[in-house]
Amino acid sequence: MTLSTWLLYVAAVLVLTVTPGPSVLMCISTSVQHGPRRALVASLGSTTAIACLMLLSMLGLGTVLAASEALFSALKWLGAGYLAYLGVASLRSKASSLAVPDASLPQVSARTLYARGALVGASNPKALLFFGALFPQFIDPSAPQLGQFLILGVTFIFFELFWLSIYALTAARARQWLQKPRRATLFNRITGVVFLVAAGLLASTRRNAV
Repeated sequence: MTLSTWLLYVAAVLVLTVTPGPSVLMCISTSVQHGPRRALVASLGSTTAIACLMLLSMLGLGTVLAASEALFSALKWLGAGYLAYLGVASLRSKASSLAVPDASLPQVSARTLYARGALVGASNPKALLFFGALFPQFIDPSAPQLGQFLILGVTFIFFELFWLSIYALTAARARQWLQKPRRATLFNRITGVVFLVAAGLLASTRRNAV
């Protein structure tokens, strides 16, 4: 892999990770509702799922998906269904859901937040398209692939965790501002709409685009 190829990859990853999407939205929502530390746990879950997508891409997932209509459709509709569920749940949320949690009430476990993050990461249409179609193009087939994969993987994970952390900390600072009833309602509505749009984009993805 040449330096120019890596820099082009960095530019693509930077755009992908800084642009708000399901993982970013999940991180912001978790930070507002449960605090930035727990948002980072959810972010680790999302990043783990994305790392798995990278590995599958290296092993030829894109080729498999392109050849199997049933497998592609199953993954597509499962992911779209989960994103739609998150969208409807956000639209139905009350403004009080953004209130500061009472310390006496049971908190959502780190394991649950990690699992939620992993599901969102695995359902992210941007990640599915990127690792299914674009990621393999940055690997030189004539050179040893393991080293290239590690470089590309570490680069992506670094930017993904960096921007999710920034979003989590920024959302935590805006937490008090968002707890006004009208603002909280607006936040829930925007969150729901974005998840539903992401679900629609994933559902409309065609097999030859992966």
